[in-house]
Amino acid sequence: MLTVSHFLEALTRSNPYQTSGAEPLILSVVIDSRKADLGALFVAFVGEQVDGHDYVDAAFERGAVAAIVERPYPHHLNIDLRKNAPIHYDGTAPVCLIVENSQNALQIAAKAWRQQLSSIGTIGITGSVGKTSTKELIYAVLSRRYRTLKSPGNYNNEIGLPLTLLQLNRSHQRAILEMGMYQRGEISLLCDLAKPTIGVLTNVSPVHLERLGSLEAIVKAKQELVESLPPHGTAILNKDDALVMSMAAHTSAQIFTYGLDKTADLWADTISSMGLSGIRFTLHHKGERSVVHVPLLGRHSVHTALRATAVGLVEGMAWDDIIAGLGDSQAQLRLIAIPGPNGSTIIDDTYNSSPDSALAALNLLNDLHTSGTECRCLAVLGDMLELGHIEEAQHRLIGRRAAEVVDILVVIGQRGRWIGEEAMAAGLNAEQVLFVERDKWQTAVTILRQQAKPTDTILIKGSLGMRLDRIVTAFATE
Repeated sequence: MLTVSHFLEALTRSNPYQTSGAEPLILSVVIDSRKADLGALFVAFVGEQVDGHDYVDAAFERGAVAAIVERPYPHHLNIDLRKNAPIHYDGTAPVCLIVENSQNALQIAAKAWRQQLSSIGTIGITGSVGKTSTKELIYAVLSRRYRTLKSPGNYNNEIGLPLTLLQLNRSHQRAILEMGMYQRGEISLLCDLAKPTIGVLTNVSPVHLERLGSLEAIVKAKQELVESLPPHGTAILNKDDALVMSMAAHTSAQIFTYGLDKTADLWADTISSMGLSGIRFTLHHKGERSVVHVPLLGRHSVHTALRATAVGLVEGMAWDDIIAGLGDSQAQLRLIAIPGPNGSTIIDDTYNSSPDSALAALNLLNDLHTSGTECRCLAVLGDMLELGHIEEAQHRLIGRRAAEVVDILVVIGQRGRWIGEEAMAAGLNAEQVLFVERDKWQTAVTILRQQAKPTDTILIKGSLGMRLDRIVTAFATE
């Protein structure tokens, strides 16, 4: 278990330290004082709007036994790790560990803890879209055989991943870590902390193009995962994505491919949508075939299932356990069906949006319409952010596909206007397309209440920054 001594040893480097007395166990590591409870260690960050140092006392009041801080606190035991001097800790709680930089200290402590638990196999996941759903389904599969930890929520960055590593204990056998990035070097940093032995690449698309400038730059940033894998590790690559496959030449690890391409190590065919009941398809690997029903929405979810299957196979799992994991209904996370207004059904896909995922969601609507379900298709589509110089073209692409699928289209935001304009140019009339300003999202709620019928299916999708989840919440609270 973690104790203050672990942090002292990791952060003092060459400085000598001594401990005496019974140390309190550190049962959790948090960056939000509201989540601190008995046995927590609170890490105070200086943010753009909030300074965590203002909440150290609040964390202690909730039961925290230690804090990592960048300045001393009166009335508490302070151990200054910035000084090159002998350190003695007598087990007093609460205690403030003073460092130069709290974020660096968190990462150093997490890396040291991971090194102590080096026998735990770690799976890193990155890609432009599909990371979280892939993580959840891999967890559902691996948990059939191994005691597994997964990164919670969107803990996929230079702060979230270290927090996840510090949740590991000696009972764990596997860890599944989502790895996001906004610029070059970030995934290399995360891999240096986590030491993954399996790397899963979902796809490469123009997400973050505004930040990185080109698809080539995005490839190089994502490629850092496979570059970090050891020779005995495995890179699991999407055979259907040429940009992902280009990474094969940049790793010393073994290569395992998946996709709809029959030359992949693991491939799928005979895909059929079962509407809101999920998808059915056939898996092929080394001459074996298995028909699988997965409770995930949309044909694009086949790739999610392939990734989870690939990890299970690389980990030596039996087909029965893998298929049981794929059928775990709890793994459905991002795209879910919930009750909507007037007896309609909402497809909640509000977590984020990109051109690829928006097209996949519209394709799901089309599947629902053509699979025998008698319904109209409505869509609320918001801005897709961070697309850089291709943003107008990509929004108009979504508009053209929407015109082929939906009966009523509500577009929200300045970029969403391009979707609506293109949908009208592609055949929808003015009565079918409604334009809503970004800060007037309540108008979309009113429109859906007026327009929705009991047999309708409503897709709601936009980038996270658009906060279209508020629309879903408005109906959930009725």
